[in-house]
Order: sequence, then C-alpha cells, then structure tokens
Amino acid sequence: MESSIFNCGELPEFQKFTSDKINQEFPRIIEKINLDFKNIERFLSNYSNHEILEWDKVINPLNEVNEILRWSWGVIRHLNGVKNSESLREIYSKFLPEIINLNNNFGQSKVIYNALVKLRETNNFDQIRNRILDKEILEMEHRGISLNMDDQKEFNIISEKLGKLSTNFSNNVLDATNSWFLILNDKSQIDGLPERVLELMSISAHEYLKKDGEADAKNGPWKLSLDIPSYTAFMTYAKNRNLRERLYKAFVSRASDGEKNNSQIIEEIISLRTKQAKLLGYESWAELSLSTKMAKEIKNVEKLLEELREPAFKKAKNELDILNKFSKENGFPKSATLQPWDISYWSELLRKEKLNLDQESLRPWFPLDDVLKGLFNLSEKLFEIKVIEASNKAPIWNEDVLFFNILNKDDERIASFYLDPYSRPESKRGGAWMDECLNKNNIGRNTLPVAYLVCNQTPPSKDKPSLMSFDEVQTLFHEFGHGLQHMLTTVNFPQAAGINNVEWDAVELPSQFMENWCFHKNTLLNIARHYETGESLSDENFEKLVKNRTFNCGMATLRQLHFAITDIRLHSNIKSNHGKSSDEIRKEIARHTTVIQPIKEDKFLCCFSHIFEGGYSAGYYSYKWAEVLSADAFSMFEEADLGNNQKIKENGEKFKNTILSLGGSLPPLEVFKLFRGREPKTDSLIRHLGLSSAM
Repeated sequence: MESSIFNCGELPEFQKFTSDKINQEFPRIIEKINLDFKNIERFLSNYSNHEILEWDKVINPLNEVNEILRWSWGVIRHLNGVKNSESLREIYSKFLPEIINLNNNFGQSKVIYNALVKLRETNNFDQIRNRILDKEILEMEHRGISLNMDDQKEFNIISEKLGKLSTNFSNNVLDATNSWFLILNDKSQIDGLPERVLELMSISAHEYLKKDGEADAKNGPWKLSLDIPSYTAFMTYAKNRNLRERLYKAFVSRASDGEKNNSQIIEEIISLRTKQAKLLGYESWAELSLSTKMAKEIKNVEKLLEELREPAFKKAKNELDILNKFSKENGFPKSATLQPWDISYWSELLRKEKLNLDQESLRPWFPLDDVLKGLFNLSEKLFEIKVIEASNKAPIWNEDVLFFNILNKDDERIASFYLDPYSRPESKRGGAWMDECLNKNNIGRNTLPVAYLVCNQTPPSKDKPSLMSFDEVQTLFHEFGHGLQHMLTTVNFPQAAGINNVEWDAVELPSQFMENWCFHKNTLLNIARHYETGESLSDENFEKLVKNRTFNCGMATLRQLHFAITDIRLHSNIKSNHGKSSDEIRKEIARHTTVIQPIKEDKFLCCFSHIFEGGYSAGYYSYKWAEVLSADAFSMFEEADLGNNQKIKENGEKFKNTILSLGGSLPPLEVFKLFRGREPKTDSLIRHLGLSSAM
C-alpha cells in the first residue's frame, strides 16, 4: 500500500502534494481527526465528577489531534501561498469550510470545555499551565461555547462565510496583481531605471512574448508589472511621470472593480465580524480582538497611536514642504502640485542630494549569500548558535528554496528553517512572513521546531546573484527574528512554545529587535561586501544609511499610523462610522494621518490583506506597539556600549533566555520586565524614528 503524504511531525514531501493526492488523502485525515476527537470526548464523558482530572490525560490528547490538523492543513495553506495554482485554489476553497467546521466543533465541545474548567479548578498548577488553560478556555468562549443553540448556529454560519470571504479577498488581490502589466518598447519609458531592474523586466517580457533568443535589457522590450520589486523600483527611479501615474493608480486600485472587486467583500467581512463579536457579548470586533492582546482596551491603542501621530504629522508636513521646494528647484512645474506618484521619485533625488546616498548603487554590497553569513554570524555571537545549510537534506517546493539547521554550542541540532527568498509574482503572494512548519513538542516523540521564512526580494539575474536593497536586508533580519522566537524556545509545552500563546501585539518584538542590528556598524560592515571585488562597504556609506533611517521618517511613520488607525476605527462600532463605507471612513481618517490626501482611484483597502485576510484585523497597531518594546529592548544594548563585545554577548544571552526562550509561557509584560528590569518606555522608539525634534 502506498504511504500517505500526510506524515504529521515530519518535514512535508512537498513535491508529492499534487492536487490529486490531496483530494484523495485529505478527506481521510479529516475523518481520522473527527474520530480521534470523538474518542477524547467519550473518554472525558466517562470521568466521574468525583475523579480528579490529570493534565496529561486531557491536554496531551487534545494537543495531538490539534497538531495533526495544524500540520496537515498547514502544508496545504503554505503551498497555496508560495506555489499557488488554479487547482490548489480549488482544493483550498473546497476544504476550507470543513476546516472551519472542525475548529468550531473543537471549540464548541461542552465536554472539552467542562473538562478544561474542571482541570483548572481542581488542580494547583504552576503559572505556565494556568496560563495555557486560561487561554484555551477563553478561546473556546470566543468560538461560541457559551451560546445557545440558535446563536451558536448563526456563529458557525458566520465563521464559514468569513473563511470564504477572506479566501476570495486573497485570490482577488493575487489575480489583480498578476493581470495588470504593460509591455514597454520605447527607451524613454524606462529612462532612469537601474540596470538590474531592466534585466528582470526584459526577461519577464521575453518569457511573456515567447520570443526566440536571449532577452535584451538594453533595447527591450520590457514588462512592467505590479509585483513589489518591479513596482517599487519604477516608482522610485523612472523619470516618466505619466507611466508612474498609471502604475500608481493601478497599484492602489487593485481588486476594486469588475468581477474581482473586494469593495463589497470588505463591507461583508466587517459586518459579519461585528455580528460575531456582538453574539459573544462584545461591543465590537476591536473589543473582542483586544481582549486577548497586551493592549487590552481600545483607549490604550488610541493613546499610543496619538502619542506617535502628533510628532509624526508635524514632521511629515515639514518634510513635504522641503520636498515641494526641492522638486520645483529641480524642474518640477512650479504651477503643479506633488502627487502620490511623485513622492518616491523626488524623495530619492532629494536623498541623493541631501545624503549623497544612492540606495540602488549599494545593492552590489548586499548579495544574499553574504547577508546570510553576516546574519548567522551575528546570531552566533548573540545567542551562541550555529546556522548550517542543509538544503540537500530536506524536501523543497521550489528550486530556489534553501534549508538550514540550527545547532547549539554543543553542536547539537535544536531547530531548522526553510528560506524562500525570491519574488515569484505568478504563484507566490506578496509580502514577507514566518510560519510554523513543525512545532517544538516533547510529548511522545521529540519534535524539533522548523520554521518557514518567506520573502519576496529581487531574484538573481542571468549573470548576477540576488543583490539586495537595504530594505530587503532589513526584511530578512525581521523574518529571521520571528524564526528565532519559534526555534530557540525552551518551553516544553507545545501550546506555549515559540510564538504560540504570545499576545499578537507582542509577537513583533523579536523581529523588529533584529532589524535594529542593520544599523549597528560592526554588524553591517561585516555583512556588506561587493559581490565582485570583495570590497567592504565604506564607513561613509554606513553613516549615510544611518542618516537615511530618519530621512522622511515623519511620512513613513504616518503611513503606518494611518493604516493602524483606519484598522482600529473600521473594527470599532462607533457612532461616527454608521452609514459610511469603509473607504469613506478611511479617507476621513486620512485628513489627520496623511499629508497628501488619497486620490479618488485609491482603493487601497481592497488589497489590504493584513486585516482582511491575515491575522491583523483590529491588530495592525501591533507593529507600533511591539516597536516600542523592541526599540526599548535594543536600547539596553546601546546603553551597555555596542562596541563592547562582552556586554553584547551578555545581553544577547539574556534576550535569548527571556524573550526568545520563554515564548508564550508568561504574559509578555512579565517576560519583557525579566529582560529589561522595568516596564517599556516610548522614548527609544521616538528617538529611533527621528521624531524627537517634532515633540
């Protein structure tokens, strides 16, 4: 008999996950999960009211069933994100309702709920076990365990609808991104673009037009599309203002018209989320969301965002005035007004003049292999680990995917991770993320954690390696920080190991902490070597990058705050929202959170996947909340002298033994205080953002 592709607890054999095999085998997995769950319920139902329940007999079997579901569906979900196809989409959409139904059955089991409550009430557990139990019980309450039969039925129907809507939202964004492109033939259309961008655009055009011979980067044609490397480069460097305008309008209006229109989906999602929150006794989705987060209440989120918005707005207005003046002194029509499609272009020219920094010219100093070596050397110094490539020892889903093992100081393997670095707009969703492949689990057989790290950086060309922008370097450090928390956990309970059980608004702490090292001189200069000459990045260029960190920081910060405030407002059931579309609410908020108002074509909410597809609904503020924590954590290294290797090592060990090690076993504020010795302060973030002068 042929072995199953669904081998929970092992690395997935990705190439075997064909549409036919998934369709054939996944129903049997669902059937087994249902059967195992019913057996657990039957076992717990037979317990006498006078018997004391034991942790291992309740939690461990539940974890085993949940892990089979997480692993199996996780592989399908992962492939849907990195190797998307029409057949895989159909499978994902087909099984999603069953997965939602399974989760609701688990979350609405009276037998399980009563067992968890009894377990908590009749045992004197330690803090970690109590925290796990409290979280499990609250999650079940949030899945409708306490609702009457009619309300529970409505709750489940809503859950299924929300699952379908978020999948449709995601597919529409991917389709809209892939369907828009221009074939450019005139050199005036690509004037200003760097050589490496032209190479990629010419290869893309060559493949699309199915031309014979080799692509010609110098003479074209070139394919302009909406994938992030292409879009960002064109908006930053292309001199052709008319094309920048067309590209910008296409980008911000993705999935906002025709059959692939997310406008109505957004309204349905928000309406259904509000209904579901009210069924559970909350006033709004935001209130429900924050009940499980570090911030706890909407007013606390608003306080932090306003604390940052006021200085950022002042700074941004000043930055726009400077940009206006500069553009008019350098050829921009004096009677014209800067538009959104002008900001990146003129900002880059101003950056070159003010800082003498050409970011594109620094790419040769950041080939992927050298960046990885530098990142791994830093991690070895901070956390006493070794990262060893083992790509030939693991199954992969694309030939560009890399695989690494992490060893401790005794050279024992303690974790592994995949790295999928390059943009593939035709089959891979945009952005960057970390996800769990395998969770740390000491119950039964010993399973070591394995992470997926996914980026969308510039791929290599025919004669050059992947030469990264500095932003792409920061993104890689960011995702590796997430991976470290998943992989370096020492918690022996899988429900609280790694990022599990970590409040959502604290989960960005390790990732943003790692980004700070990109501005540490010794770290960066050990990374940055010219891919052809081996020449190190100069001290002068390093100082330019440091100054660039706060260049136009007001506008950059304001952009994030605009999204965060829009998100929390859309999901708060406040009177001023009634009768207005989400787009109207967003544009109303923009008056105080942007210095260039959105144009009428701007329907960015229609592709705002973070809050309508991902897990950031009523939680986008988490980036700034966690940034306060990460900046304050890094300031401990700054205060101890970043030139002192011994101090760096001591603080790195402390960071590993608290933030990275303890994961979700304790409340994040307690974990932070164990590391920092006090509660967090906003001072360091305001300083890092360069907003101190606007206070």
